[in-house]
Amino acid sequence: MSTTTPPETAPGLGLTAAAPAAARPRATRRRGERGPLGTVLLHVGLVLASLIALVPVAWLFFLSLGPEKDDYLHPGRIFGRMGFANYAFVLQHTGFFDWFKSTMIVALGTTFIGVFVAATTGYAVSRMRFPGYKPLMWVLLLTQAFPIAILIVPMYEIFGELGLIDTYWALILINCSTAVPYSAWLLKGYFDTIPFEIDEAGRVDGLTPFGTFFRLILPLARPGLAVAAFYNFITAVGEVAFATTFMLDDSKYTFAVGLQTFVSEHDAQWNYMAATAVLIAIPVSVFFYLVQKNLVTGLTAGGTKG
Repeated sequence: MSTTTPPETAPGLGLTAAAPAAARPRATRRRGERGPLGTVLLHVGLVLASLIALVPVAWLFFLSLGPEKDDYLHPGRIFGRMGFANYAFVLQHTGFFDWFKSTMIVALGTTFIGVFVAATTGYAVSRMRFPGYKPLMWVLLLTQAFPIAILIVPMYEIFGELGLIDTYWALILINCSTAVPYSAWLLKGYFDTIPFEIDEAGRVDGLTPFGTFFRLILPLARPGLAVAAFYNFITAVGEVAFATTFMLDDSKYTFAVGLQTFVSEHDAQWNYMAATAVLIAIPVSVFFYLVQKNLVTGLTAGGTKG
């Protein structure tokens, strides 16, 4: 007769002791995965970075609402007297729209010409091996080492002989000379990331080198072109020294020069300057919005290959 062993009971309780539960596997973090503390620190850092970027802009907009030029010394007085009178004055009683027209002509001209020259230069150095192609890029980089102060006088004499003083072409060419070297380096690095087999496929299909460049390579290089275009645009909008020197007609002042009209030897109208600065940020923000989809990709892709 078979016998079975009764289950053990806890002494004095009459309850069957449960079998020890199977040990649960410990959760392991994957390599590169952030823990809770890392996530919190990341978000705190992003919030602080956002505040650092936004506080100066918010402060500038706040000052632009003050009616007096000295309100920046006593910002508490602005709360009870906020208004848009400064914006109305700038739009109605200054040459703001002339400044806007001149700035857009110079900035867009610099963007289109500068990006075209930088793209052809970067593509040639990336794909072709000709005598001096490496020194060419270093020469372009070396041009960035010269300060603006020592370039103004010789450039003024050159443009004076060419009859380009007080013309938009003078600023466009000068801004291109500043922006093209960096843009060429940027686009050269981006073109290096595009497989060379695409060029070969284009030639097999009967495309010329120019056809391959314009029909195959440039569409693939849109993120890099967007970054170069934004850099050229910002360079032209914010340039002050050359625009002040080469533009003599008030109607041809750019934004950067127009801002200086609010500052004299003994006075500075900070409220009008703040309002004008906020208005200047609008076209720049619009241009940024148009190219922002490609900016992140373009900024990171060019660094993968040298």
